[in-house]
Amino acid sequence: MTAPWRRLLLPGLATALALAVLVSLGIWQVKRLHWKEALIARVAERADAVAIPAPGPEKWSALDLTGFEYQPVSVTGRFLHQYEAHLFTVLAAPRGHYGGLGYFIVTPLETADGWFVYVNRGFVPEDRKAQASRPPAQTDDSITITGLLRAPRPVSWFSAQDDLSNNVWFSRDPRGFAEWNGPPVAEVAPYTIDARFDAELPDGLPQGGETLVEFPNSHLGYAVTWFGLAAGLLGVFLVFARSRLRDNQ
Repeated sequence: MTAPWRRLLLPGLATALALAVLVSLGIWQVKRLHWKEALIARVAERADAVAIPAPGPEKWSALDLTGFEYQPVSVTGRFLHQYEAHLFTVLAAPRGHYGGLGYFIVTPLETADGWFVYVNRGFVPEDRKAQASRPPAQTDDSITITGLLRAPRPVSWFSAQDDLSNNVWFSRDPRGFAEWNGPPVAEVAPYTIDARFDAELPDGLPQGGETLVEFPNSHLGYAVTWFGLAAGLLGVFLVFARSRLRDNQ
């Protein structure tokens, strides 16, 4: 007669393997949670730091855009308003007066050194998309911009696609802006700058300072889910094993 414990050997091995996978996933999510919390704290501290000069062409090839994101930078130059791009957004919790449906006005700045960087000048409501509706903001003077460096953001699978014919963008890609209608791509910085709020702009438009320094942080919930599945699996196996052993008594 087969020993009772032998009848539990294969189910036990399968359960142990599944438990190892589930617990490993839970531990990985806990590590990701600690990493994300450290990242959020580091970015929050960095966003309030003193601005440094925006990286020029000599630094682009070695620039870690993800690690450098939200670093305050400053740059001086003149806006090329004829190449203005409109990045669609919904400003649900504006820091300034305007919010709701609208656009971030993204304009290339020709720097004093001859290279270009796209600047997110700020938010405008949907009915102020056209440049003609905000002529005082279309200055041609040399200006120093201070803001947060941002890495490119491609269009996701679930978002709308860029509508180039109507100059409506859902991606934030400086090279893409330049290829569509802008300065020479090779001379365009691989990042954008989110400008800080400028109280001197007429009507406060474009409304700068609307960068959302946020990161989704669901790792704790995922960890609880994986550990909960592991505990549930263990409980099911114990009930199963008890039933098998009882049947052999």
